[in-house]
Amino acid sequence: MSRSFADFPPTPATKLGHYRALSPNAGVHVSPIQLGAMSIGDKWADMGMGAMDKESSFKLLDAYFDNGGNFIDTANNYQDESSEALIGEWMEKRGIRDQLVIATKYSAHYKARRSGFVNKANYAGNNLKSLHMSVEASLKKLRTDYIDILYLHWWDWDTSVEEVMNGLHNLVVQGKVLYLGISDTPAWIVSQANQYARDHGKSPFVIYQGKWSLLERSFEREIIPMARAHGLALAPWDVLGSGKLRTDAEEEARRASGEKGRVLFRPDWERSEDEVKMSRALEKVAGEVGTKSIQAVAIAYVMQKVPYCFPIIGGRKVEHLLSNVEALDITLSKEQIAFLESVLPFSPGFPSTMIGDGSKPAALMATAGKFVKQPLAEPIRPSKD
Repeated sequence: MSRSFADFPPTPATKLGHYRALSPNAGVHVSPIQLGAMSIGDKWADMGMGAMDKESSFKLLDAYFDNGGNFIDTANNYQDESSEALIGEWMEKRGIRDQLVIATKYSAHYKARRSGFVNKANYAGNNLKSLHMSVEASLKKLRTDYIDILYLHWWDWDTSVEEVMNGLHNLVVQGKVLYLGISDTPAWIVSQANQYARDHGKSPFVIYQGKWSLLERSFEREIIPMARAHGLALAPWDVLGSGKLRTDAEEEARRASGEKGRVLFRPDWERSEDEVKMSRALEKVAGEVGTKSIQAVAIAYVMQKVPYCFPIIGGRKVEHLLSNVEALDITLSKEQIAFLESVLPFSPGFPSTMIGDGSKPAALMATAGKFVKQPLAEPIRPSKD
């Protein structure tokens, strides 16, 4: 029986299969929510990060992929290298490497907890030797000959912008890396790096990764305006506040089960007063939009603040993964966004408090005339199809 173009592609299982261009400077198509792979592996259980053996890791990866997901974020050091290794084994077993967009990182000391290693100074940082060793190791662990997105993981304050951009560009020329990203770095350095890239014919950064949630909004001061100006996508992590955004009922369930979740960065697993306030505000909005998942509302918040936003959502349970996908069906009104932002105090700081953020005419311009601003680019809103 003949088939027409209308028969392709098959309807995706979820909106993870509704792919989007990564950024104005990167046309690769990715799922709107990334699977964060920091929990995949079993080497950090003693650090309060939980553990996933091969079977549970593959089950989570299968669920993400089978529901349309193609965008996975990991790093050279996650779970003492077992995250990359398990992802590589899983991709090879299923024969799906080229169907995925794999992001990994260099900079971190990925041999930190390995015995038998001495003179470790150059296993960390942004320098060329660290970059070379890390990428070669990642390629072997991932069982691939190219990395879709390579991030500089964090700025080390020792390596120059020129050394970083020249070294990263050489990897792109060699075909070992397709796109470049940068994480946990001041906005002014990213701007300087991308200007250097433009001026010297080098590959620019096309995506920025950093901490952003309703509990921590400093990302909105300089990072978002920088990304808008330079055409970078945004990959926020900790969108769910390290699991601290949960309802009172979910809190009681944790007490009853003894499941604390991640305690690496804060041993006190119970919510603070601010976290309780924000969780209850999210629960109110969740009721208004017709979902039981306050986590989905928190994800929808960052996705509907800016365009080209691909939150990184981790965790270890398939049911949590599928619940988070509900964010792709939630439309938040401007009033609901304003309500959520009113719960905890936030100031954009100087000079934004004086000159604004560019979304409307600056007050200091009013003496010269009546000005009409071109609207900023809007994020993609959920659709029914």
